[in-house]
Amino acid sequence: MSMDALPAATAADAPIFDPDAFRLTPREAALAARARAFGQATLAPRAARWDREASFPTDNYRDMHGNGLLGVCIPEAEGGLGADFRAYCLTAAEMGRYCGATALTWNMHVCSTLWTGALSEDLEMPEAVRAEHRRRRRLHYDRILREGAVYAQPFSEGGAAAAGAVPFGTTARRVPGGFLVSGKKIFASLAGHADYYGVLCTEIRDGEARPSRRDTLYLAVPRDAPGVVVEGAWDPLGMRGTVSRNLVFRDVFVEEDAALMPPGVYFQAAMRWPHMFMTLSPTYMGIAQAAYDFTVRYLRGEWPGTPPVKRRMYPTKQVAVAEMRVMLEQTRALWFQAITEARPDPGKDQVLRAWAAQHTVMENAAALAAKAVRTCGGQSMLKSLPLERLYRDARCGSLMLPWTAELCIDRIGREALYEKGETDD
Repeated sequence: MSMDALPAATAADAPIFDPDAFRLTPREAALAARARAFGQATLAPRAARWDREASFPTDNYRDMHGNGLLGVCIPEAEGGLGADFRAYCLTAAEMGRYCGATALTWNMHVCSTLWTGALSEDLEMPEAVRAEHRRRRRLHYDRILREGAVYAQPFSEGGAAAAGAVPFGTTARRVPGGFLVSGKKIFASLAGHADYYGVLCTEIRDGEARPSRRDTLYLAVPRDAPGVVVEGAWDPLGMRGTVSRNLVFRDVFVEEDAALMPPGVYFQAAMRWPHMFMTLSPTYMGIAQAAYDFTVRYLRGEWPGTPPVKRRMYPTKQVAVAEMRVMLEQTRALWFQAITEARPDPGKDQVLRAWAAQHTVMENAAALAAKAVRTCGGQSMLKSLPLERLYRDARCGSLMLPWTAELCIDRIGREALYEKGETDD
């Protein structure tokens, strides 16, 4: 979508990350601009509906298929837009600015292509295994590009598996022609709406006493496969359009070609490419920017649908906006540095910075939204304005596995004080 597609009365928003100031590549700048124009023209006008109804943004996904964003991280050689990790993060931040629920669920879909595409190319595989992996991923990519297929990524199970501490409780057993998948995922975004669920599960091998995290499989389970059940209600505080109900798998058969990664490759990625777990944060970077943008426009009397009354002349408002701007700049700078450093086998300082950036974005998005409500005043809490939704959506980020705000603090403190292998014995 070009900038010309925006309504004539709507000025185009400035980029979250100015291409010149942040030295973006032409691809990064173009993808972020595409997402920003799409978000402003299409996502923002619909966002209140998904929030009000706690309904999945199906219309948005149909339009993302049409404009190529479903294939943002599919390599260009295979028909996609070819975004790498940083390009995706910058693009997703612009999406989150306009509809948090759409951006967050889009992340679950995109990871099925980012992990299997650009990220997997950095990992070690025998050439025969890599060739088979590329053949299989083309099957999934073709579904996305040609049919508009949407992939989910059910992760959480209610225990320590999603944090990477123990093997996943959802299991897969080899049978002739494929696998039988059994288990349960909670907070499974896109439940009942994705065409395929990219399930992280533990392969159970006959004769092995204990399952291992090394045996994690990443399998695409069709939504209509016998034994797939969606259950539970969905009426949360925020991110209501994600429709993150429970998924139950009861001896669900999937073929060998359902594998999104070869055996052992997900574990290798989790160990060697830790920034892969930062991909929830762009949504909240966008929400942080949106809270600031709203505050400035509201105080200037420029928000559509509100009286053109200026409130910018009060010193308390000016101080609050200044404090918000400082926090936003700090958040953007740290987060941009962290996503720029994403690569296989990062150094200790880079991993510490990634955790710090994740924690900062999630906590500061909520703080900025809260400050915006207090600064703008009572009218800003009305559901006819987006700030009330931004406030509620922002509260959800710090809780999201695998890198919750608490886990980030735990890991930063431990890893800063101990070198590998050190103990106090």
